[in-house]
Amino acid sequence: MSEERPRTHTPTVIVPRWIQLVTLPLFLLGLWAAARAAGPVLLLFIVAAVIALVLNPLVRQIQRARLPRGLAIAVVYVGFFTAVGGAAVLLANPIGDQIATFRDNVPGYIDDANRGLDDFQGWLDRHDINLQIKSGGQDALDRLEKDVVARSGDVLGFTRDLIEKLVAGIFALVLVIVISVYMLVYGRTIGDATRRMMPPGDGTPEDDFPTRVERAVAGYVRGQVLFSLIMGASATILLWFLGTIGVFPDGRTYAVFFGVFYGLMELVPFIGPVIGAAPPVLVALFQDPLTAVWVVLAFVALQQLEGHIVAPNVFGRALRINPLLVIFALLFGAELYGIIGALVSLPVAATLRETVVYLREHLTLEPWPSVTRPLLPVGLSEPASAQLHDGDDRRDDAEDDDQDLHDDPETRQLHERGF
Repeated sequence: MSEERPRTHTPTVIVPRWIQLVTLPLFLLGLWAAARAAGPVLLLFIVAAVIALVLNPLVRQIQRARLPRGLAIAVVYVGFFTAVGGAAVLLANPIGDQIATFRDNVPGYIDDANRGLDDFQGWLDRHDINLQIKSGGQDALDRLEKDVVARSGDVLGFTRDLIEKLVAGIFALVLVIVISVYMLVYGRTIGDATRRMMPPGDGTPEDDFPTRVERAVAGYVRGQVLFSLIMGASATILLWFLGTIGVFPDGRTYAVFFGVFYGLMELVPFIGPVIGAAPPVLVALFQDPLTAVWVVLAFVALQQLEGHIVAPNVFGRALRINPLLVIFALLFGAELYGIIGALVSLPVAATLRETVVYLREHLTLEPWPSVTRPLLPVGLSEPASAQLHDGDDRRDDAEDDDQDLHDDPETRQLHERGF
């Protein structure tokens, strides 16, 4: 086995105090103003950069087969779109059929819920509990029925607004693909320019800033996609199993639809699993509260499996960011650019974290001068302390004079005795 080459120590760059005081705050304000002014344009470049960082390792792997970089990029994109298109073709018909079935069954779910409200209202009346929930509950259920049916129709039908949004989305997707392709083509140039802007490393891949950022972002995105696929498939199998054994019959009917939705929600950390489990729990609640309890318990067990087995093995320490900062990044991205901003906020957070870590290793802030005053003895003011020091100095001078006058040991001894 070859020994690992030790990392050489590189001198850190000292940041002067005037840069700390003036330039850094102005740079941060300018960056924020540019982000606000750029709007969707900046979002397109961020998404393209994330895609390029994720695909660049695959491009390098294909280049090892002695293919030109341009051809390697084309192979990666063809394989990527083939995989996405194949998955869409395989899932389109089952999901479409299950959405249509769900829309047709919504009135029946509302009727079951109304009967449950009637039974609960009767129980309250029999026990002389003056609480009226029937009328308010029925109004809420009626509104829910109309809303769900209308939104299901929007999913299946192609209205004018939907077509406009679809065209805008396709245009944005084409732009993202084109930008990401150019980023991959000029990846080496972009990497060299980034190295010139950052403090120099020690020459190893472990201390190369572009490589570190690529590993952080690509590792997180690949791990998140794999994690979502595993959890979506697990939710589909779980719901199908509950429907097969009769605990939740509709679980088998909507297994693929609910599983895909749960997998997509897993892309959003922390709150995604709760949102993903909401539709099957609500459907089970409309049928029977006890069935809803079983579904909730099943998803709690699935999330325990997710947190203790799947996530540690898939992610490891891919992101390594405080959960509070993760939630802040999600809310910040959603506030700026909506759901797409929330999805790309975590790769951006991984990039920022790696940048901060790299700069902390290679930059040293010039220390600010600190003025310290000597500690005074308790009960003494500064003039008294000065007088004390003056007296000590005079006493030391007198002792030196005595020593000079009485060099003879016997004479000095008599002098010390007072003679």
